[in-house]
Amino acid sequence: MKRIISILLAAMLLLPAAAYARKASSPVRRVEPLSWWVGMQTPLQLMIQGDDVASYDVVILPEGQGVAVTGIHKADNAGYLFVDVAIADDAVPGDYTIRLLSGKRHFDTPYRIDARREGSAARKSFTTADMVYLIMPDRFANGDPSNDSTDQTVEKADRSSLGGRHGGDLQGIIDHLDYIADLGATAVWCTPLLEDNEPQGSYHGYACSDYYHIDSRYGTNDLFRRYVDECHARDLKVIMDIVPNHSATSHWWYGNEPFEDWIHRFPEYTQSNWTFSTNMDPNASRADLYQMESGWFDRSMADMNLDNPYLLQYFKQWGIWWIEAMNLDGFRVDTYPYNEKMPMSEWCAAIRREYPDFNIVGEVWTASIPQLAYWQGDNENKDGFNSHLPSIMDFPLRDAICAALQESGDNPEWGKGMTRIYDIVSHDFVYHDLSRMMIMAANHDTERIGDVVGGDVARMKISMALLATMRGMPQIFSGDEMMFRSLDESKGHIALRVDFPGGWQGDELDLFDASQRTGAAKEVFDYTRHLFNWRKTKPVIHDGRTLHFVDRNNTYAYFRYDANDTVFVFVNNTDHAVTVPWNRYSEITSRLSTVGRDVVTGESIDMTSCSVEPLSALIVEF
Repeated sequence: MKRIISILLAAMLLLPAAAYARKASSPVRRVEPLSWWVGMQTPLQLMIQGDDVASYDVVILPEGQGVAVTGIHKADNAGYLFVDVAIADDAVPGDYTIRLLSGKRHFDTPYRIDARREGSAARKSFTTADMVYLIMPDRFANGDPSNDSTDQTVEKADRSSLGGRHGGDLQGIIDHLDYIADLGATAVWCTPLLEDNEPQGSYHGYACSDYYHIDSRYGTNDLFRRYVDECHARDLKVIMDIVPNHSATSHWWYGNEPFEDWIHRFPEYTQSNWTFSTNMDPNASRADLYQMESGWFDRSMADMNLDNPYLLQYFKQWGIWWIEAMNLDGFRVDTYPYNEKMPMSEWCAAIRREYPDFNIVGEVWTASIPQLAYWQGDNENKDGFNSHLPSIMDFPLRDAICAALQESGDNPEWGKGMTRIYDIVSHDFVYHDLSRMMIMAANHDTERIGDVVGGDVARMKISMALLATMRGMPQIFSGDEMMFRSLDESKGHIALRVDFPGGWQGDELDLFDASQRTGAAKEVFDYTRHLFNWRKTKPVIHDGRTLHFVDRNNTYAYFRYDANDTVFVFVNNTDHAVTVPWNRYSEITSRLSTVGRDVVTGESIDMTSCSVEPLSALIVEF
């Protein structure tokens, strides 16, 4: 027996090392981005992560097909390599092999280089012609109860918990896309769908733990691709919510980052001071600016350092990968001003260089109009800064709408009531591009508009009339079309992000079913649906100019007009009927007929003797 063992050992020693070394498990754990394409403007830099991968050389096989390694960069952490890959314009699409070499040992990892979808670079995006429907996926509909809790994620489903996971998923959204399209929406924005593996409160998705995979409780990357296809089949555009400012402390790289400066580090936990005015304030201290952009958003959200060039390249490729792989139509960027502004400007420029018509809207949550305008690309900022960010969210207008709708009645105090909205619109001269502003009365982070108006149907309808007719790109938060309200206003976010009735098996009420809508829900839905389906057909609302008239009696009158069309809007925010002072608007009405069509009722209306009911909006087309 000993002789046999000796012979076997001797035979193994005579074998070439590679013959058995290749049988060892590969040190490579991840390669990101997951794939790439021929014909991209953005250069490819692979991030290879694994066990001591820095000790290896890298080549790509087969050779001679236009794909080759041109540079290898070691990180501070030996578990990472950053590999520059050149892809010739005439490279052959197909399956390639990333080979790690060390002496006679080598390990192979498959990699895919695809041909681009025809017309990909020229893809169109969301514009003023769209109405954006905002969904929190976990709270919308549960189409697949089998993934409510998964082995890959820590937090399990508990619908009885306001702040827990409730089970909404991609399949649930797909199942109700016809409802969304019927409402008059033409684009869908979901709050983040990427994996958020925090042990609690992970339902919102803003603490990403894997930038390249859909959270398994929502579905898979393949299901997300199907979701996009199903949206496009219904003429719905898809906007992806992304968060480059911070990743989760549950992210797979946390505690094992490639570079020491991959995230911002402090001797002890340091939170952002939230003062993003430090970006443009000539009097701001460097210390305050540093804490604003480097301080953490939350203890569970590690603040990313976009000044690290490898991280910035990682995020450029990440954004482009999702657009190209999933055929996306737009991005919404969370907490935009908390990123380092120069790298984010470069990031936006890179996305737009690859897709010139691709729209990106940044969350810039401020009541200051000059500060908001600063962040829109090509704005003439005194410091010369250009964000290259196409679109911004109009929080000043949102604040004015909400405040005005709580101040009904005659003769409000100076500057209150509907004058608030007039005053905000009077600042439109500050903005570089009014067509690139997302307007809303509420979103997932603000108060529910139904709560703001105290459940008053009349005021709720006024908010929808304003969103349907004012300049910009309107966005509606899921459920506001039926005046959803918070379960408990004292509990904030977790209570206003309510489940959509009918989205779960066993729900007593199904509001996706038109036959089950009654009372206020039916009235607000029917009004909203009518207006936004009408809005689809009105280029003058999408691209026309605005002419408005100041009054101090808590009414607001404005015209949307172009060379071919005119729409008149009169909002009566008082408690009594008001006669429209048609002659007062003669500078524009002199070229109009005195008879128009009421957009809501379809009836002809004589503007010279028109009275508008209390707490209502009149919309007339000519």
